Amino acid sequence: MKNKIIWVTGASTGIGKAIAEKFSSKGCTVVITARSKSRLDDIVKEIRLTGREAMAYVCDVSSERSVIHTAKKIQEKYGTIDVLINNAGATVFKSFLDTETKDYDNVIDTNLKGPFLCMKAVLPQMIRKKTGSIINILSVAANTTFENSSVYSASKAGMQAMASCIRKEVRKHNIKICNIYPGAVETDMWDIKARQQFRNRMMTPADIGDIAFDVYNKPERLMVEDLVVRPVKGDL
Repeated sequence: MKNKIIWVTGASTGIGKAIAEKFSSKGCTVVITARSKSRLDDIVKEIRLTGREAMAYVCDVSSERSVIHTAKKIQEKYGTIDVLINNAGATVFKSFLDTETKDYDNVIDTNLKGPFLCMKAVLPQMIRKKTGSIINILSVAANTTFENSSVYSASKAGMQAMASCIRKEVRKHNIKICNIYPGAVETDMWDIKARQQFRNRMMTPADIGDIAFDVYNKPERLMVEDLVVRPVKGDL
């Protein structure tokens, strides 16, 4: 694990932060990215205090230039990217008619275009090495109907379809692609009122961090393709 380089997008808070901390605790070198660097720096400092290696870069996954630049910097510093974790996400809880074009652009660009760009950036070197892993943090909304989540659901369903096609194309190169579909997780994606009301029914970011590492830490001969995880009491 000490030689493995893990790139986690959207890692400044919530699930991304928990995933980075879990992989780091197992000895991996984590590279964390987000649109703002201040929180990333704090996470890196905490990890380095334990004697482990971490690096942070500002990256807007909706920008092709930003993603290419970030991937290049990671590979220049560490020589490779062994695992990409597509976690960066955005949503709006609005009815379809209340959803504005700017909301649509933000959600689709972050949740669908972002992973597209990040996978394009890492797959060539994974194919050359004949090894690599990509873990996509999706949502049960990809397959479950919720009110006030039409664009978010569309972005996750689109990501599911895209990732499944890519998996079919690259598995011959020994590259693993797993889609994780969490139900409700207590993160900043929910407003304060909802978190206070439903906290006891939500999973924690650390739960998803544990699952993401477990998915990765499987024998080379097998691949977890799709994994749904929900709170024991079901969807909210």
